[in-house]
Amino acid sequence: MKHSLKAIEVEGVIDEQRQLHLDEPLPVSGPSRVRVIILMPEQAEVGEDEWLRAAANSPSYDFLKEPQQDSYTLADGKPFHDQR
Repeated sequence: MKHSLKAIEVEGVIDEQRQLHLDEPLPVSGPSRVRVIILMPEQAEVGEDEWLRAAANSPSYDFLKEPQQDSYTLADGKPFHDQR
């Protein structure tokens, strides 16, 4: 036998111990079993500065620090000047 479900929206905080604390008491009497759905804000898009900092500190790019990767100098090529 299926039971109909009633939705109640409240807000709260998840603490360091991963425990949920509601901002206000629930408007129902208990004890009663409930099903909880947690809605969390999506993680903000990573900005360019944060991405560059992560790439610069990642060991994946350590090979770029090797001397043989320094194949160009300021004397190589010709300067480019945008003619807009």
